[in-house]
Amino acid sequence: MADHASTPAQQPNAEMRYEVRRADLPLGCPLPSMSLWNAHPRVYLPIETNGGSARCPYCSALYVLVD
Repeated sequence: MADHASTPAQQPNAEMRYEVRRADLPLGCPLPSMSLWNAHPRVYLPIETNGGSARCPYCSALYVLVD
């Protein structure tokens, strides 16, 4: 499991495409590494049952499973 407390927080929605790994599942947007103070509510995305990609209904970020 990654130690998210020791890395700077990503800005939510700073990118429109994010690569995730199976170790990151279950996939929720915003990601745990993102600062949450100005983000939308967390939503879980069914990336495994969507052919390896999923789009957030709030911010339209595309998540792609890479392994």
